[in-house]
Amino acid sequence: MDGLKIGALAKRTGTNAPTIRYYEEIGLLRSADRQAGGQRVYSDADVKRLTFIRRCREFGFSIEQVRSLVELMQDPTQSCVHARDLAQEHLIAVRAKLAELKALERSIAAFVASCDASCAGGPGPECVILDDLSKRRVEVPSTSKGRRSPCGTCS
Repeated sequence: MDGLKIGALAKRTGTNAPTIRYYEEIGLLRSADRQAGGQRVYSDADVKRLTFIRRCREFGFSIEQVRSLVELMQDPTQSCVHARDLAQEHLIAVRAKLAELKALERSIAAFVASCDASCAGGPGPECVILDDLSKRRVEVPSTSKGRRSPCGTCS
């Protein structure tokens, strides 16, 4: 039987063998055909599907979202609007995460600036960063843009 063994499939798709086995186990990738010795053998269709799955995961889609996209890809009766809606939902989540990361960046920058202004080079136990991190998180009123600061020392 001509086909790719798991190592070759892994190399072609940039996916490691344990991940390929996992995708088979959870049904994202069909169970591979087997050679007489029991080795898995994959086809070009498996390469295409695994590449699709890997690309979805690179874009941060969850396993369940990937499952939905794979099902959509196989069902000619479904509208691509479903894919668009799923991507839109994911985009909203990514943007929310970006906002959280930007707030985190501002907080950490405030820690560094506070340390530079107050105690840089002083004894570790007197560092304002360590002091701020040991305090209970304080919720502050929303900023003018409607976002809350993740710490009580910055906005």
